[in-house]
Amino acid sequence: MPDKMSTVSCPECGKKYDVSNVSAGTKARCKCGCKFDVSSGQIVEQDMQTPAASGGRPRPRLGDTTNFGPRDALAVVESLAQAKDTILDEVGKIIVGQKDVLNQILTAFFARGHCLLMGVPGLAKTMMVHSLAQTMLLKFNRIQFTPDLMPTDITGTNILQSDPKTRQRKFVFQKGPVFTNVLLADEINRTPPKTQAALLEAMQEHNITISGHTHALPEPFLVLATQNPIELEGTYPLPEAQLDRFILLVKVDYPNLEEEQQILLTTTGRDGDALDSILDAKSVLRYQDLVRQVPISEHVAKYAARLCRATRPQSDEAPEFISEFVRYGCGPRAGQSLILTAKAHVVLNGRFNVSCDDIRKHALPVLRHRMILNFAAASEGLDTDAVIKRLLDTIGEAE
Repeated sequence: MPDKMSTVSCPECGKKYDVSNVSAGTKARCKCGCKFDVSSGQIVEQDMQTPAASGGRPRPRLGDTTNFGPRDALAVVESLAQAKDTILDEVGKIIVGQKDVLNQILTAFFARGHCLLMGVPGLAKTMMVHSLAQTMLLKFNRIQFTPDLMPTDITGTNILQSDPKTRQRKFVFQKGPVFTNVLLADEINRTPPKTQAALLEAMQEHNITISGHTHALPEPFLVLATQNPIELEGTYPLPEAQLDRFILLVKVDYPNLEEEQQILLTTTGRDGDALDSILDAKSVLRYQDLVRQVPISEHVAKYAARLCRATRPQSDEAPEFISEFVRYGCGPRAGQSLILTAKAHVVLNGRFNVSCDDIRKHALPVLRHRMILNFAAASEGLDTDAVIKRLLDTIGEAE
């Protein structure tokens, strides 16, 4: 005998389902997250939180972006903006100031890109990265790059081991520190190019290949590298191909007087409070997917393309001063980075639309490491930031 089929409706969203063998106590879970009793139609459980100002409408839980419709999209965006503020407050227990740097790191992180931090020693770059990893309940590893560091010290290697039972020997892969969620590559320019290149496949493909076998890295995966811009003796500058893999180059500057005074007071006393974890890896991945879903207009995309094309001295769209001071301009990956950072920026600030101003917001950290100036710029005392600022003043939104 075939099962008797019945049609039931979700008491929350009204979606209909065909179920069989309905009896008292039978429960079902709707795609909207509502769990209800099939026979009585009463809600048993919800995977939602109901906000006070939404008239009782369910709101997606923090980190939950899998089961929401168009009407809930803004609520999910708002939940990420609230999570960002909470993360910054938690990190603020240990890090004094550097709010702009932290915002840029979070923007790169949710845009699913890697970040290069440039600053003199003693500006809490390492502590900043470690604190962010703690607030997101992510695994954190640090590699101190040195001239004698080998590629296998990063990726891992195959080790010959003997089975205690069978006495047979076989190669077993020993994972390196790259198998983590947040990898701090400290002073990445202090190691030879072959070791720097060991990160290339990991940064681009999120996996590594050892002895013909490909090993996937944990997700999410973010490389935060640091460089010292002052001391150049015994360093190996990153090649342009690897620099291009970093979505942002963030300059970490000195704190102001009030911030430095606070640093001296807080770091010379007792240990600070432990940090609370706001998001887990699963939630971070969902929010990263949400950033990719942010729509963008053709007008904004065209502005990003025009901005990148204007950095190329051989391009017809390039202003005269670009041809005079720039040797090589930015490639298409710069435009992709502009779009992704703009999307992440608006979502982290509780919005779901991207404007040309959002593109301009991160133009400096996106473009500064992708442009190579010539001798004429050096003789004039110009750096890439000065050229980019002049370019932003030249390239308007409309053609």
